[in-house]
Amino acid sequence: MCEKIRCAWAGDLPIYIDYHDNEWGRPVHDDNKLFEMLILEGMQAGLSWITVLKKREAFRKAFDGFDPDKVARYGEAKIQELLANEGIIRNRLKMNAAVTNAKAFLEVQKKHGSFDKFIWAYVDYTPIENRREKMADIPATTALSDQISKDLKKMGFKFVGPTVIYAFMQATGMVNDHIKDCFVYQAMKKA
Repeated sequence: MCEKIRCAWAGDLPIYIDYHDNEWGRPVHDDNKLFEMLILEGMQAGLSWITVLKKREAFRKAFDGFDPDKVARYGEAKIQELLANEGIIRNRLKMNAAVTNAKAFLEVQKKHGSFDKFIWAYVDYTPIENRREKMADIPATTALSDQISKDLKKMGFKFVGPTVIYAFMQATGMVNDHIKDCFVYQAMKKA
């Protein structure tokens, strides 16, 4: 039996392999899913992605399914509830940023019709096809992630630095950073 070739970061943890094989790098156009990924990538700042991934279901429950309308209305009582929730990352700055980002997200939706239309316009609505030979070829930021970060910050978003934004772009398929030998890269080229 032939083993599938994957990006090295997928490792051997089933949760990571499943995320790599079925989510990471696949284009996302659903606004609620885009909001979820924006918040989760911000929660990752300073931590490993596996930490966030293991807590994702608890985050979904705690954050009302990442409904931006609900998150935008969170007050101090809800923030305190979140800070007491041992199933998620408990960081006040990140919790406050999630609420701030929900409000900014709703403003983007109002102005552009959807967050999807706004964010995907940066890549002309088509994923950037990178042809990475090895993991070391993948940057932490790009000129485009720098620009998107600046633009989002001007709109009031928090925890959206260039590294967070590039990770968001990778996760939501705005860029295909699977290595060329990875079976997902090959499958996405055929799609």
